[in-house]
Formats: sequence, C-alpha cells, structure tokens
Amino acid sequence: MANRSGTVHGVCNLCEAICGLLLTVEDGRVSGVRGNPADPLSRGHVCPKALALPDLHEDPHRLRHPVRRTADGWQELGWDEALDLVADRLAGTARDHGRDAVGVYLGNPNVHSLGSMTHGTAMVRSLRTRNTYSATSVDQLPHQLVAHLLYGHQLLLPVPDLDRTSYFLVLGANPMASNGSLMTAPDFPNRVRELHARGGRMVVLDPRHTETARVADEHHFVRPGSDAFVLLALLHVILGEGGERPAPYVDGLDAVRRAVEPFTPERAESRSGLAASEVRRIAHELAAADAAAVYGRVGVSVQEFGLVSQWAVQVLNAVTGNLDRPGGVMLTRPAVDVVGRRLFGRGHHGLWRSRVRSLPEFSGELPVATLADEILTPGEGQVRTLVTVAGNPVSSTPGGDRLDRALAGLDFMVAVDVYVNETTRHADVILPPTTALERDHYDLVFHALAVRDTARFTPAVLPKPEGAMHDWEIYRELTLRTARRSAGRPPLRARLVRAARMRLSPTRTLDLLLRTGERRLSLRRLRAAPDGLDLGPLEPHLPERLQTPGKRIDLAQPLVLDDLARLEAAPAPDPDTLLLIGRRHQRDCNSWMHNAERLTRGRPRHQLLAHPDDLAARGLLDGSTVRVSSRVGSVEVEVSASTTMMPGVVSLPHGYGHRRAGVLMAGATALPGASINDLTDPERLDVSGNAVLNGTPVTLSAC
Repeated sequence: MANRSGTVHGVCNLCEAICGLLLTVEDGRVSGVRGNPADPLSRGHVCPKALALPDLHEDPHRLRHPVRRTADGWQELGWDEALDLVADRLAGTARDHGRDAVGVYLGNPNVHSLGSMTHGTAMVRSLRTRNTYSATSVDQLPHQLVAHLLYGHQLLLPVPDLDRTSYFLVLGANPMASNGSLMTAPDFPNRVRELHARGGRMVVLDPRHTETARVADEHHFVRPGSDAFVLLALLHVILGEGGERPAPYVDGLDAVRRAVEPFTPERAESRSGLAASEVRRIAHELAAADAAAVYGRVGVSVQEFGLVSQWAVQVLNAVTGNLDRPGGVMLTRPAVDVVGRRLFGRGHHGLWRSRVRSLPEFSGELPVATLADEILTPGEGQVRTLVTVAGNPVSSTPGGDRLDRALAGLDFMVAVDVYVNETTRHADVILPPTTALERDHYDLVFHALAVRDTARFTPAVLPKPEGAMHDWEIYRELTLRTARRSAGRPPLRARLVRAARMRLSPTRTLDLLLRTGERRLSLRRLRAAPDGLDLGPLEPHLPERLQTPGKRIDLAQPLVLDDLARLEAAPAPDPDTLLLIGRRHQRDCNSWMHNAERLTRGRPRHQLLAHPDDLAARGLLDGSTVRVSSRVGSVEVEVSASTTMMPGVVSLPHGYGHRRAGVLMAGATALPGASINDLTDPERLDVSGNAVLNGTPVTLSAC
C-alpha cells in the first residue's frame, strides 16, 4: 500500500463507540485527528483516546519486532525463527502433556480487530484445548449467558433504542465515560441532551456519583452488590400490581411472579440503601412510560449475583412491553449478521468443568478466576504453556499477585502483543502485530450492538511497515506451523480446507459476508461510502430473530430462579465494613493506554476515592497514603476524599498502576497507583462464572 496523504477517513477502534474520524496525513505520519461529522453513527464525536491514536502508533516503547526473553533482557528475533520456536513449543506441549496443557487467554482488544475476529478465533480452535479463558468472565459473562438462556444466542443482546426512548434507567454503567458498552452509543453526551429535549428522563442507580449521574435527572446511591434486590423489587411491584404487558411470545410470567414475591421494596431498602418509596416510584414510572429502557452494565455484572441482576434487567424490559419496541430495547439488523450467519456459536453452559475447582465453562471458555489454579496445581491437564493475545490478566483479573507468581513458573509462554506489560513480561516470546492505523477495519461485533444500524469499512491509513505482520498473519502462521508439527494430524482434506480459510484475508472474508448477507452489500459499496452507510433506526424483529425452540422466550430459567435461594440467604452487609468497587475512565481502556502522555496528563486519577466521613472515622487524611487490605492482599495508594462516593464505599480504577519490575509499558516514568485486582478475590464468583470485582470487603489503615 502506498502512503496516503491529505485528509483521509479513519476509525477509532480503541473502545466500543467505533467513532468515525477524519485524519490529516503528512509525510507518512498522522498529524491531526478530528471527528467525522458525516458519520451516521458517531456524528462527529471524538474523545481523547482517538486523539492519541498517533501517539500510540509512534510510541517508542511499542514493540515492532518479535523478541525473546533472555537473562540479559529482550533479544530481537526474525519472524520465521520466532514463529517456528513458538510452533515447536505449542506442538511439543500438546504431544508430551496433552492438548489441555496449552492454555489461552484472550484480552478485550481482540474484539476490536477484524483480523482477530476472522483468524484469531480459528487459531484458538485449532489448539483444541479446554483451557481457554478471556476477558468475558471479568466483564460481561452474565449478559451473554442470559442472552443464551432467554433468546437462544449469546450475542442476541437487545440494546436501548437510545435515540427514541423517553425513560432511561441506568444501573452500574457510566456511558458518559464509555460511550456505551454492549450498547454502541458514540456521542452519548449529545444523545442525552436530545433525550432531555424531547421531554425524556434518565435515572441512574450507582454507588458512585459518576459522570453519567451528573447529567442524569436523578441519581440514587445503592450499595455494591445489591442491584439484584432493587431489580427484583421493581419486578415485585410491577407484577404484584398487575402492571405487566408482555408480548404474546413471552412465557413463564407466573413462575417469575411467585419467585419475586419475597423481594419487597422494604427488603431492597435494607440491602441497598435506596428507600422503598423510591423503588415503588421508579417501578410505577417505568411501567407507565411511553417507551422505556432498562440498562445495566459492568457494575451489575461484576458482582456476586450478576446473572440474577442481568436476567432481571431483561425481564423488566419484557414485562413492561419495552422489549422489541421503538424507544425500548431492540435488536440490530447489521450488514454482517454475526448471529444469523453463525459466525459465533449460540453458547452452551457446563458442558465441562475446570479441573481444579470444577467451575462450568461457557461457550468453550472457563472462568479466568481459576487460571492460576490450573497453572499451579500439578496433575493431568495442568497448564504448562500459555498463549496470551492482547491481554493483561495480571492487572485485569482477580488475584493479580497470585497469577503473577503462577506465570513465572510456566514451562513456556508466548504473547501476541505490542507491549511488555505486567503479564507479557513473563513471556518467552512476544509477537507484535501492526497497529490500528496500519490495518483495514470493520466492526463485526459493535455494529451488531449499536443504537442505530450502520455499516462502515475503513482501509488502513498507513502502510504496513516492511518486515511487519498483521495479527491475522501471525494467527495464520501459528496455526499452520503448529499443525505441521502436531501428532494426530487431521485428514488431508480437512488440513487443506483450514489452510485455505486461514490464507483468505480478513478483508476478502468481509466482502464475502457482505455480498451473501441479507442486505446484499459489498466491499466496493462500502469503499464508495467512506463516511459509512446509514441503514436506519432499529426495527422490531421478534419473535423471528429468536434462536429458541418455537421462537418463544421463557423467562422462568431454572439456573436463575434456583440462585434466588442463595440471594435470600446472603448475609446482610456489615455497616462498619468498607466495600471496594472499580471505576473506568474515558482516557484509557482497562489496563492499557497509560503510557500515552496525552492521555495521562491533567488531574491524577490513580487515587482511592473515599467519602470524607469514612476517612474521618478512621483518622485518615485526604491526600495521605493508605494501606487497603482484603482477604487476598494489600496495596498502598494515595487516598482522595470525595463526596461522589456513597458512604461505606471506596473505589480504585480498574487495571491501573504499573508497579511491577520489568514493565516497559509506562515508559521511563512509572505510573502511580495500584491495581484493584491485587485485592479482588478469585474465590468469589457469580453462578455464571463471572469474577466478582465489586463489593470486595476491605479495610483502610495509615501507612
């Protein structure tokens, strides 16, 4: 590809908002970034992450060649030598110890890459290991499991029809910082203004007065981990008063009515701190609204009853008649239908269990909270070799210190990553792919979760450097080279088919998917519309889109209803115990982007936030360094007094703080702060297998 110059179209694929950009390219460098006002989805919106795309591309600490860890530091390798070394070790581990001795961890950025979607998943499948893990089980597993149970597919996720709703109830989400999550909603600030301009309202329930709470019509504090009590109480009121109006294809309502009967507003008040009168009022407003949407995100999922809570969110939308309704929650009809085309499996739960803790898999992945157990515990199936792809589980998954120790004892580790970070510092080999500006891009997943149907293809802005490899090329080579070295090779025909598929580029694959899709688009047509195609507002698609038997929704799911007994038996919170929650920031994505000076300047955000009364009660001073301790560990961090916190609740940023030796990611200056996941407890899981990152009991003391 020749150097492009002038103003070219680009995309920010650093988060789920997938904002369209206009980039100024001069002499092979991006010198300017601005939002594209003609983009039909993002409408000119841009946030600091997009402005930092050139910084990340030019970062001197980014890896540009394969490296091998030696006693004297990192040594560069040629691609053939590096790929052969990795293929030898992968095949050798499977041959000597069984294929489950190879473990895989997939980080969040994989879903933001077209090549990872088309070729990375195929590489993982080719390893045929049950020890596969991903960021799903620290983020969104309850969403996907509920979608599988209710709608028949893990990615059949209704999204709020934000541009037409009149009542938006938000729990444990901060779209002012994220621009939506499992709800691709770029330009969220203006979308909120438009909601208010048409007379709509937004109500936020959260233990922190977040950026979203600041622009809401009302915000109410709720204790971490209590969302299930509040949501079930809302159902209790609506169903108890006969306010339901479900669609005719919805079953199980009487069983749900009986199940939520014990969960009264008064019980919700005792657990959450939200007054029973407020619970009843919100329930009445929700049931009476012309068009309403209930939306719960990370804070709702990463707690001990995340599955119950996300189920209750879906049931509330269904029983109020807002499922598949304009202004309610709806399904997209994307140009590439990842559900209808079976690009991702429907999902399954508990087909096998983890070796050490007997935890259930979901859709072929085990809960990442048990990864350290599988590495440290001897026996058949022990993970001896680990592959990580664009992930940093030491910082972003529970029990980070223990996982850090476990990785140090592996026989071999390979990372596909552009940085040395807390996790990849343990790798024997790191294989760095090209960056976002050097790759063609189309969002297979986030177009399928957007608040409006659009399609946009973005060619690479900058040429691939000589000697570099795209991520899909790395996956292709690892797959084919490992297969040639493996025992028990599949039949010749199967090998030829796999090789042909792996050699087909992501862009060519995309063109085939577009041409054979329901909307009959093509890559040529998308190239001719660089701003993107507006395919219109969301439309009703149920029950036709359901993947369930008989195209019906059964609300009375045994896995959820059986867990209500555990919820009822859960002990009441100790009023003297502080509960720890995480937080996210607009200027980073979990554990990375902290090395870009443009993104880390300004007000510090590493501190532990605590209510002034909680500090005073413990004799601690604002701005002092405190020790935060949980059952599994302790960290030292600066504390900041903040009335944005609910009394009894403290907050550390998720995935923050690069304090371990050998980490180059933050450059010459170590970033202050600490990772919340050195305090989160890998023994605490939701019934789905999702990690419990919020509501961790902690103590504070002076250092």
